[in-house]
Amino acid sequence: MKRIGLLHHPKLAQTQSLAKVMAGEAARHGLEPWLGSTWDEEGVAAAIAGLDLLVTLGGDGSILRAARMGAPHGVPVLGVNMGRLGFLAEVKPDGWAAALPRLVTGDYWLEERMMLHAKYHSGETCRGQYEALNDVVVSRGSLARIVRLETHIDGSYLTTYAADGLITATATGSTGYALAAGGPVLPPALKNILLIAIAPHLSMDRAIILAKGAVVQIRVQTDHQAILTVDGQFEYEVRDGDVVTIQASRHVSRFLHFQDRSYFYHNLMARLS
Repeated sequence: MKRIGLLHHPKLAQTQSLAKVMAGEAARHGLEPWLGSTWDEEGVAAAIAGLDLLVTLGGDGSILRAARMGAPHGVPVLGVNMGRLGFLAEVKPDGWAAALPRLVTGDYWLEERMMLHAKYHSGETCRGQYEALNDVVVSRGSLARIVRLETHIDGSYLTTYAADGLITATATGSTGYALAAGGPVLPPALKNILLIAIAPHLSMDRAIILAKGAVVQIRVQTDHQAILTVDGQFEYEVRDGDVVTIQASRHVSRFLHFQDRSYFYHNLMARLS
């Protein structure tokens, strides 16, 4: 590690001041700090080719943003938890000073996590393509009415969900919205795709775990608005007949860890309790 990006949260003033302190400490250890914002995608995109690591100051949302930006370039992410839950964070704010020497000497390990790639089609027109680390969700809009989601796996019909929505998640996302919907917890190293309905009504109410190579196709059936959500951060309107196709991304996100390799289970139990 030589050049590290320190990304503050633009709406949390304390992250900006801490980023400056961290930059000074990093420079004293022979590192070259670059400061930016997790919300400034253009700025990060312009600098990321020259970075060896992205350090986020914020919550899990900041880490999700950084992971999506870093994945195409193979740049790993280290999260400093200044949010509420911090499922994805590795370091507490007061633990940064102790982590720096280990960063310089290479006393860490890298973990790869599968991501999802989603395409949204309206008729023959592709309306957008998106990358997700946690999940891709097709759900009802503002009206409290179910949507019908005709779902195919690898081109074969599975079922039509009548529900508030359908979550397609990675193992990383299994501890997010999917967990709240009653899904299983998957360790993040697994390269599987998880399907789970949100409040299903007289339809399939069990989670399904698919292989990494599976292709999920969801055709929306509704007479009102529905939405496509990516990592809970980006929202797009979808209409009756629109199709969302989801599969494993060709990119992977990389996380830097100082904790031992059983960290996930310790952290999971700490968060759940």
